[in-house]
Amino acid sequence: MNQPVRDAEPSTPDVALIVGGGPGISSSCARLFAETGMRVCVAARNPEKAVLETLEKLHGVRRYACDATEPAAVEKLFESVVQDVGTPRLVVHNIDGRVPGIFRKNIIEADPVMVFETVRNSAFSAFLVGQQAARLMLGNEPDANGARGTVIFTNASAALKGFPSSGAFAMACHAKSGLAQSMARELMPQGIHIANVPIDAAVGWTQDDGTRAHRLAGTTVDDNMADPDHIAKTYLQLHRQHRSTWAFEVVLRPWVEKW
Repeated sequence: MNQPVRDAEPSTPDVALIVGGGPGISSSCARLFAETGMRVCVAARNPEKAVLETLEKLHGVRRYACDATEPAAVEKLFESVVQDVGTPRLVVHNIDGRVPGIFRKNIIEADPVMVFETVRNSAFSAFLVGQQAARLMLGNEPDANGARGTVIFTNASAALKGFPSSGAFAMACHAKSGLAQSMARELMPQGIHIANVPIDAAVGWTQDDGTRAHRLAGTTVDDNMADPDHIAKTYLQLHRQHRSTWAFEVVLRPWVEKW
């Protein structure tokens, strides 16, 4: 007797959580991930930013308020995301962390309070986000690639070299890089892909007039700044990489960048 043919169970879309919300990398990632069918969540200290409201309206992105330097707030964020849409399989930590007053301060001028806040905003928040992501992803069933999830840390060239008058940021970026490397060695054998992505460039995002610009570096000329839309494509590719060739550190820089 022939058995009835059952419809295949529909695959469940991946849940992506981006911590740190703004008009550059975070927005580009949110748009791209949503366009590929993921259920996307973005967390920021101020989720009422116009750019995040637009992401919600046009792409169905969920917005969450979170101070990523507070352990309880990060734990609550992940609990809320799991309850609302499911356990993340892709988490992006995209927080620069520098406080405005620390820019271009030499070692003598640097305010210790601002230095501490920069490290806390960047590296410590990366630890909190990475910790919660790991706890949840270890409970995910492996996908066809044997992967339980992906955690990507946006970093900067200060993770590779300490520039003059940038000690606080160099500390923060080196710490985030060390965290990522430790997590990769611990978690990749357990099916969680960890990637550290230093971006050696100003990131120029698209303005209302169609040009790309950075708040300090000005308007892009001949692709001399990193395009956040293409950074997002790299992040998506990292998430989809076969586990036989998982990349840990991918440095992105424009073709004309001096390094």
